Amino acid sequence: MSGLFWFSLLVALVPQVFAQLPVEKIYGVNLGSWLLLEPWMLPQGWTDMGGQICADCSQCIESEFAFAMAYPDTVDQTFAKHWDSWFTQSDLQDLKNAGINTLRIPLGYWIVEALVERPAENYPRGGLDYLRRGLGWVRDSGMHVILDHHALPGVQTPDLEFTGQCTNDVQFYTPHNYHRALVWTAVMTTLSHLDPQFSSVFAIEAVNEPIRDASQTPGYGDFQKNFVKTVRAIEALLGIQVTGYNPNLPVSLPTTNFTATLQQACSLSLFDADVVDALLDAIPILSGIGLQYGFTDTLTSEPFNSGRSPLVTNFMDISWQYDNPPNPANAAIGPQGYDNHLYYSFGGVADADPTAYMQSICNLQRIQNDTVLGDSPLWFGEWGLATQCDASDSFLKQWGDAQKWAYGQSAGWIYWNFKAEISNLTNGRELARQWSYLEALNMDLLPQNAASYYDDNVCQPYINETSSKSRSVPAEDAAVASAPVVNPSMPSKPPPLKLSDHGRRLVKKHYSF
Repeated sequence: MSGLFWFSLLVALVPQVFAQLPVEKIYGVNLGSWLLLEPWMLPQGWTDMGGQICADCSQCIESEFAFAMAYPDTVDQTFAKHWDSWFTQSDLQDLKNAGINTLRIPLGYWIVEALVERPAENYPRGGLDYLRRGLGWVRDSGMHVILDHHALPGVQTPDLEFTGQCTNDVQFYTPHNYHRALVWTAVMTTLSHLDPQFSSVFAIEAVNEPIRDASQTPGYGDFQKNFVKTVRAIEALLGIQVTGYNPNLPVSLPTTNFTATLQQACSLSLFDADVVDALLDAIPILSGIGLQYGFTDTLTSEPFNSGRSPLVTNFMDISWQYDNPPNPANAAIGPQGYDNHLYYSFGGVADADPTAYMQSICNLQRIQNDTVLGDSPLWFGEWGLATQCDASDSFLKQWGDAQKWAYGQSAGWIYWNFKAEISNLTNGRELARQWSYLEALNMDLLPQNAASYYDDNVCQPYINETSSKSRSVPAEDAAVASAPVVNPSMPSKPPPLKLSDHGRRLVKKHYSF
């Protein structure tokens, strides 16, 4: 009976879920280490730039922040060379030829340079030039983009390269840095609708991988709501209709000068105070960007382009955190999607052998568990072929098929990463073999078409099997599934078995390729 219930529930949700997305199924890759560099992914390139690799990334030049502090006079030029070469039109064409239709682009808050509080903070400047160029390529290719706020003001997770600064002094969960993140959101939302280079963007992700213990993220639930309200406020002022959202804008607002419209709307207190503060601080930033890139008229004199659909607001799903986390579904206004990251390579999901892996992935319950809590549509925004065991090529082909099958039951999947370095420091192709989509294609570890499988029935022998060696329903999923559903909020529950806050961290530290 319960199986029939789940099947019926998911079938009923499918039309609503996929109507929000620009594709029938997301087949994607991350453009990791492009505009937000993670040294473990290109250790030779990083050291050639002048960076360092050490056991504790906070103690050496192993982040963009540390690099900019060490080389303030040359950092911009050095990173421009990296941005120009790491992601190319040739890479994009190879991905398109392989059936990839979606790109998730990790970004630091410093892509909006006015938000950097120098001299206490320092990051490479000029990344927006390359983001706009790359988005233009993507637009011309017909592919689609999720802008992922991967590194937040003040740092959202301790001691990890992907935050841009390796530090245990986490300051994101404060009013000041929540505000800066909302300003970033207002700027990116406006550009996504008004800058033609951004026309491939269909979603913005609020925060990549916050601290998992919700007791350490005060105010995060309010931030989720303000993030959505900021996106929808910009869209309302642009005349973009969002189902169920009607802020009752006065007809006197200008329709040919967007920055003036923002200013006047803020003076009328049409939105919540935190949203108004963010919009006001976004105005001069947008004016500066418009002047820099030659679309001032679009912001100040041309009629608003309201032809675009509302953006999909995007959050890590509720199961990412424990200890009574806020449910991002409670923040939804209009289309919203949810992101889950699952890495088996660092323990906590299944024992480190192929059979346990297959039994676990083929019986994954995360989609169903998220659906009952309102976190739908769900997609798997990071995954890879990396394992804890000495995996043969034949198993990696099976493992890739099984993960694609499991994640394909959701709105889709996005592989981490599109590429990785091949050098002596990565033991030749070993790093790329399990972390690079393009190299996996070259090695015939993944099918040449993203929608295809080597074995369409890869999971059939393992579905509903149980084993003492496998947790077919991971601990955190079981807790969600067994909790009484009174409202779309996650009940308090014990911490899940420890998963890496970000899988790539341990690759760098232990080189467990």
